[in-house]
Amino acid sequence: MPEQSDSAANGGLVVAARQLWFLVAAGGLLGAVVSLAVAFGAGWLGYFPGASDARIHNYLMAHPRVLYDMARKAEADQAEDELHQRQAAIDKLGMKRFFSPAVAYVTGPANAKNTFVEFFDYNCGHCRNTFPTVLKFYKAHKNDTRFAFIDFPIFGADSTGAARAAVASRRQGDLYLALHFLLMGEAGPINTELLYADAQKAGLDVTKLSADVMDPNVDRTIAAAHKLAEEAQASGTPMFIVNGKVHEGEITETELNALLKS
Repeated sequence: MPEQSDSAANGGLVVAARQLWFLVAAGGLLGAVVSLAVAFGAGWLGYFPGASDARIHNYLMAHPRVLYDMARKAEADQAEDELHQRQAAIDKLGMKRFFSPAVAYVTGPANAKNTFVEFFDYNCGHCRNTFPTVLKFYKAHKNDTRFAFIDFPIFGADSTGAARAAVASRRQGDLYLALHFLLMGEAGPINTELLYADAQKAGLDVTKLSADVMDPNVDRTIAAAHKLAEEAQASGTPMFIVNGKVHEGEITETELNALLKS
């Protein structure tokens, strides 16, 4: 059977591209995107020894590593782009928005040389994994850093219930921090029973807390936190902003200190 002409081969690649993009749209397959990029792009530019679908297939089978390398590079590039977009959104909002008492529990010197913001969910495993680092940082810098703790529940009804109680506890002053640290230090899911047990351990007036939770302003505070997170392009928890620089996901002590110096 004669070799395909270049135009016929390119036409076959276009058809294959359309079919693969359909799969991507239907299932969100990163691997399909990478395969499409390699097969279509490399074939179109003549990097393969031939233009037929069979030869492209054979090349990819002989060099599968290129797909993994491209997948990692695509993910890294996407993460970098999202970071830049998120940072631009935060710069546009200005740090004052994150330190509003209508959104955050704010503590630390008003004229502090450093600032620290955290969006979190009490049932977020990544938040809990990072908690020892955050607690150590807080203890070391509570006298030179302005902190904003923002309750941002995204993991269902129990998370929302915990956030509502935490927001209500702000009316009892520094006892909010005692409750916050207890909840973040828990190993299991935060449900109503555990929530109020920790509230009692923190020294809160549980009767007052139960009444304050019902105030509509509590829900307004949580709604404001969600709106701010959306504007800041937060995609999950935890999200940190240290001295104006954003970091999303778990953070190490080294990374925190680097942000502090940036």
